[in-house]
Amino acid sequence: MESKMIFLDLDGTLLDDEKNVPKVNREAIDAALALGHKVLICSGRALDSVKKQIPVLGLDKPGCYAIGYNGGLIYDIGEKKVLYKKTLSMEQVRYVFQKARQYGGIHIQTYTEEGFICECDTKESRDYEWVTKSKRKVVADVCEELRGQEPCKMLAIAYEYDRKRIEGFQNSLLEWAKGKMDICFSCYEYLEFVPEGISKGNAIRWMSDFLKIPMENTIAVGDAENDISMIKAAAVGAVMKNASDMMKRYGDYITKNDNNEGGVAEVIRKFMLEE
Repeated sequence: MESKMIFLDLDGTLLDDEKNVPKVNREAIDAALALGHKVLICSGRALDSVKKQIPVLGLDKPGCYAIGYNGGLIYDIGEKKVLYKKTLSMEQVRYVFQKARQYGGIHIQTYTEEGFICECDTKESRDYEWVTKSKRKVVADVCEELRGQEPCKMLAIAYEYDRKRIEGFQNSLLEWAKGKMDICFSCYEYLEFVPEGISKGNAIRWMSDFLKIPMENTIAVGDAENDISMIKAAAVGAVMKNASDMMKRYGDYITKNDNNEGGVAEVIRKFMLEE
């Protein structure tokens, strides 16, 4: 049997609504690994947050990899080293944070190797810390705190009552961002800022070349806008039942089970185990 690779989004896909891994998903992952297939986390989350899921999934072994920051960083779990990284410039970070201050009412954060940093103690930052288990630090000036270490991503967060405000913030930056960075929503609340050309889809292509596993042996599973590129890139792009109708237009396969019911296990069984 030829080796296959499956790329799994975390929130709304592999994880249930309580941010746990359903037992059936873990069992299916174990079965796929036992057959020599590759299982990769492919998330918008920071590396420190992704790492916390690795032992839970049984992926803490040689030959396992993780993708963070929507493709901005690729990590060899077994070797404990970064294989690929693309960052935003300090000038870009400074500009977006300045615009967020001027716009008003926008929570925005960026990332260090230890966790995420922001300039205000907000409900959004506290909730993000709980959801991702990433370490939060409130600082006076993010650029000073970064000390020249360019980050892979920035994130603005807006709850439902602030959605129109954050959409306006996004629109105010689109013209300036051309040729510099890509800005898109990874879920209803999260607006992501990553270097131009960074995407989960390009990360799949990079891993296919790196591991010499052909693209026709790739599978991707996701539920949100930042998953579109990998769903389109993979030979089989699966969209979760709990995704929006807009997202389901991109799927080669729509799961019958949602993220609470083991939709990922369903995809693994159908496309990696049944053969």
